[in-house]
Formats: sequence, structure tokens, C-alpha cells
Amino acid sequence: MSEERNEFEITEQERNEQSQIRRDKLSELQAAGRNPFLQETWDQDAYSRDIKEHFEDYDGREVSIAGRMMAKRVMGKASFIDIQDYKGRIQCHVKRDLIGAEEYKWFKQSDIGDIFGIEGKVFMTNRGEITVEVTRMVLLSKSLQVLPDKWSGLKDMDIRYRQRYVDLIVNPEVRESFIKRAAIIKEIKRTMEEDFGYLEVDTPILTTIAGGANARPFNTFHNTLHLPMKLRIANELYLKRLIVGGLDRVYEMGKMFRNEGMDKNHNPEFTSMEAYYAYGNMETTMRVTEAVISNAAKAATGSMIINYQGKEFDLTPPWKMVDMTDAVRDITGVNFHEIDNDEDARKAAIGYGMDAEDVEGMSRGKLIAEMFEEYCEDYPGFLDGPIFVVGHPVEVSPLAKRDPKDPRITRRFEAYINGWEVANAFSELNDPIDQYERFVEQQHELDCGIDDEAHPMDMDFVNALEVGLPPTGGLGIGIDRVIMLVTDAPTIRDVILFPTMKPLDEPGKAKAASPSPELMGEGPAEDAAPVEVDFSKVVIEPLFEDEVDFDTFSKSDLRVVKILECEAVPKSKKLLKFVVDDGASKDRVILSGIHEWYEPEELVGKTVLAITNLPARKMMGIDSCGMLLSAIHEEEGKEMLNFMIVDDRIPAGAKIY
Repeated sequence: MSEERNEFEITEQERNEQSQIRRDKLSELQAAGRNPFLQETWDQDAYSRDIKEHFEDYDGREVSIAGRMMAKRVMGKASFIDIQDYKGRIQCHVKRDLIGAEEYKWFKQSDIGDIFGIEGKVFMTNRGEITVEVTRMVLLSKSLQVLPDKWSGLKDMDIRYRQRYVDLIVNPEVRESFIKRAAIIKEIKRTMEEDFGYLEVDTPILTTIAGGANARPFNTFHNTLHLPMKLRIANELYLKRLIVGGLDRVYEMGKMFRNEGMDKNHNPEFTSMEAYYAYGNMETTMRVTEAVISNAAKAATGSMIINYQGKEFDLTPPWKMVDMTDAVRDITGVNFHEIDNDEDARKAAIGYGMDAEDVEGMSRGKLIAEMFEEYCEDYPGFLDGPIFVVGHPVEVSPLAKRDPKDPRITRRFEAYINGWEVANAFSELNDPIDQYERFVEQQHELDCGIDDEAHPMDMDFVNALEVGLPPTGGLGIGIDRVIMLVTDAPTIRDVILFPTMKPLDEPGKAKAASPSPELMGEGPAEDAAPVEVDFSKVVIEPLFEDEVDFDTFSKSDLRVVKILECEAVPKSKKLLKFVVDDGASKDRVILSGIHEWYEPEELVGKTVLAITNLPARKMMGIDSCGMLLSAIHEEEGKEMLNFMIVDDRIPAGAKIY
């Protein structure tokens, strides 16, 4: 008996050779009038899982199945194969006597990955394996690529995301997670429509104003209208216009686009849901939030108690609630309830440890929000939840109603699970004069470069409010994050079928490639085309004239480090946060402003150079313990940067001389 599989990981050359063999087989099939790509359909009346789970109903029945051949065990005049369909796998028994010698000859030339239509009778083998006895089989599609084998699978995460179609074939758990995703979305929509009476609507993706949130948009251009446009960052303002128009409960689930950093919780293109409930308020939307998320978990897992990365969360309503100012007081000891002016608030923040330059010009409310984000959100266990955070300052909530008991804060909540914000909701601001004044302030920050994510002026929305918006409860839920939690997915890319990825051969941007053979001491690569560099266009910074004595220089501890993790720093265009192995027992965090040239995912696993004995310094509230080395120059008036990536064979902690 022979079984087709790869005993070891095959080389690229072997893969190319096997692919060519498959193409040759296709040519033989076509020459014999058996072109599989001319097949249009197959009458499929059964699936693997149904046959297995209801064997007593299928035993002895003729069935017609279809799927991809994932295993093949040839035993002379008979063979066993595994067919994988939409619902799972099932064994099939192929006998020459049943399908005919000619068909069996062609079958023996088939390859793992080929797609077949099969007719046959269901039975159970002596070993208890539910099987289809094949009486007819037709090759429906020829696979020309070599699939990863079932022993080693497809483990490289980068390839898995880029070739999701292969990932779905060879990793059944990935397929199950996306089936769960569909079940979660279906249950969310059912809850919204049947339990709360919402109407699903569609609003524009292309807009002239990127409103409804504070975020950087993607810019595009409408050729026919000769009009600069943006991809939506939120759909809030359109949905509230519909409330003005008398559609009292509306929601939309769809793609949003934010031109910001990427990390394990953020993708530039993501799925979000926003919903608006006329004559409802913040408390109304709390009940909706609890029901939507807990029902989704139960639909996908059978329980409202979920496990995420080893931690258990009970999503059963009602959820806990905490005030933002109370949270800052409890974690930092700074009590903003006793501070009523901006100057004293800044002094208190600096006294706790915030950078004086960072807090310059900040108001009391802005400082509360900043300290909550910097010191409370990541405090171990504090926001494990599920929990609602309320009492957001007006300065960071331009679309929410003021609290009638304290006009410095708004009627807003954020829902957290596992320390992640999964929902954001308001008692919506419906005062057009107040809304206009807040837009003016936000537009000023945008125009002055104070905050490039500030909300732009939208006079048409102000006009809609002047027509009259009833009291309304608004809600936004991050669908991808909810699905991550319910499916126990470590990153957002694991719940998006085709996550945003940098092209492997993108021109005009530095690549985090492996070091050249020359750097590895192997001499020049024979097949490598030389990279042409026009050094006449390069400008370098003048060499320092002041000399540094050797003793001073030798105090700098230059080491080789290996990048374990890398992610974009929230609210920063430039900074990447690295967790590196420096050869010591404790991982080291270093921040570096190279995001303009490199994306986080392409640097994980690389070996680089660092100075490790610099004093820690705060950058965006994060202690950076060292400096990663890069080479910079100017080229045609533009700063260029190359990260100093070295041979992976050099161990972490190796000292640089």
C-alpha cells in the first residue's frame, strides 16, 4: 500500500517539479478528451458530516457527494481516499471492479487536491469507518499546486493570511471559526430585528466628509464628478439623519475604513455595527449591547460563558459599570472630582508622571480621558469585564449629550471585555447649537494641526439636527473584536478572511528581507540581480567633527536582539512598539519611529541591532528601554531609512564590537 504525502517539507525546486508533473497530467487528460475544466456542475445530495452523524439513515443508501481529495491510499486493485467537502471529510473506497479498469487507471494518476464528484453506497468497514463505496467518480477540477501535507500543515502565519484559500483547506479549525463568524453575525441581526425592532439599512461608503468618529480616513477621487472623496470611518451621521426622517430604529453592519496603525486588534478595513434607537437613551443601548453580545456567544458556542486565551468571561446580563473619573482615582490616586480647573488638573497629571510637554494645553476633561487610556485600560484585570465605563468628558465626546447633573461629562458608555473596547454608545446630542459649537472647536484643532483625527465640520448634519432629532440612543459595536473573543482568536487577522497585507514585492518601500549572502559570509548570490542605486542623488549627514574618546564610546552596550513582537502604537503615525529578546531572561520593550518605512508584521522574527543600556524614557506613555539602530540618508529631498537587519544565525545578546 502506498499513501501520498510529503514525508518532509519540500523545497521550492521540488514544489516546482511536482507542479510541472501535475500540468503534464492535465495535458494528458485534455488530449484524451477528459478536460476536467469543462465540467460545469455536479448533482450533490449529501454531505460528509450528515452521513456520519446520521449513519443509520444513510446506511446502504446511494449518495452523490463532491469535494477535494485530501488523502489517497492505493492498494493494487482497490484504494481508499478521503474526500473533504463543505462540512468535513469522509472516506471513500475505490475498486477497479466497480468503476472499470479504464476509470481506475485515470484515478491512479490523480493527485492530492484534485476535486471529484462521487456516487456510491454508504457502508461501514470492519474497522468501524463510515465509508462510501464508489460506483462512479468524475474529476471536476485538477489541482496544479502542491498542498501542504496533513502532518506539517500550513503553519506560517504570513502565508496563511495571504493564501487563506489554502488555509481553509488544510486547517479545519480555521474553517470552523469562519462558520462561527457567520453564525454570530446572523444572531446579532436576529437580535436587533426580532428582539428590539431595528430596521437594517445601507448608507454610503464614499463620502465627502469623514465624520462620525475621530480617525484618519483613506482618500480617493471621483473621476466623473472631479471630486475628492473619502472612505467612511463611521456611518453614524447618515444613520442619525434617518432618525430625523422618521425611521425610528435603524442599524447598519458593514465595512469601515481607518487609515491608521495595524496590530493584533486593529485592521484598516474592519466590520462595525452602528444602531440608533429613537426615544431611547444610554441605558436603553446598554440593554441592547448586553443582549447582542451574549446572544451571539450563545449562538456560536452554546453558552454565554466564553474562554479567551485561557481566561473565562461570563457575558450573562446585567454587566458591571464604573465611572471614568472614579477609575482614574482608583488606579492612580489622582482625584479629579476635587479638581475644578485646567491648571490644577495639569499639575496633578504631571505630578503623577505624565510628560509636561504632552499635557501642555490640555483641559481637565482631556486629561481625565488621557490618564484613563494610559493608566487604566491596561491595568491588569481592571477592565476584564464585561463592564461599562461611563462619565466621559465632553472634550472627547463631540456627539454625545451632556449629563444634566454635570455638564462637564456626557451621557456615554464604552463596553469592555478582556480590557478591549467592544462597544461605544451615547445618549445622542440633538441640540444643533451645541453640536455646531463642538464642530467648530474640533475643526479648529484639525486646521491648526493639534489633532489630525479631530472631527470636521458637517453643516448638512447640523441642518438635519435643526429639523429636529428626537432623543436617541446610539450604539457602535466592533464586530470583529466580538468575534475574536467568542472564537478565541489571538489576532483580528484570524477572524477576517482576507486581512490587509503589504504586498511582498511592493516597489518604493524598504523591505524587511533576510540579509544578503554577502552579509552572511557566503559570497554573492549567483542568481541575484544587482540592485542599482544612484548614489549621486544621496545626501548624508556630515560626519561629526568632535571626537569621542574610546572609554566613553565603550560604555554604550550594543547588542544583537531578536524581535518577538511588533505592533503599531495607538494614536501615533510613526512609532512601532517592539518586544525583543536581548539574551537576558526578561523581554525588553523598545519603541522606534520607523512606521513610515516598515509595517509591524514584516519585522517579527528579524534579528537587529540595539543599544541596551540607555535609561528608560516615556514615549506615548510607554517606557522605551533602549534604541534600535537604523541607517538614514536623504534622497531627492526625502528622508530614507534602512533598518539594520542582520543574520538570523547570530544569537540574541551577542555583543557588537
